[in-house]
Amino acid sequence: MKNPFENLDKVLEHRTRLQIMSVLVANESYDFTALKDLLAVTDGNLATNIKALGREKYIVATKSFIQNKPNTRYEATERGRSSFKKHLDAMEELIKQQKS
Repeated sequence: MKNPFENLDKVLEHRTRLQIMSVLVANESYDFTALKDLLAVTDGNLATNIKALGREKYIVATKSFIQNKPNTRYEATERGRSSFKKHLDAMEELIKQQKS
């Protein structure tokens, strides 16, 4: 029997990163302030985790201005969506094995 822990994505094992991806997979995009408020994290915590997801090419950022104020929106990439799904599938498999 293969160990399903091997299929977990190390990047998504961090709680905040998993939350960010959950929001971005369920929505077309989300901006920084709305994500920060929804997840109840600090600017620094969110920025650090967004940077980690960006390095893995799981998310992309789009910068713009709204009423002369900078606005950064994030969106999950196909790679990010695929990795997120594989991570959830591995978690589901772990749960199933515990029931046996």
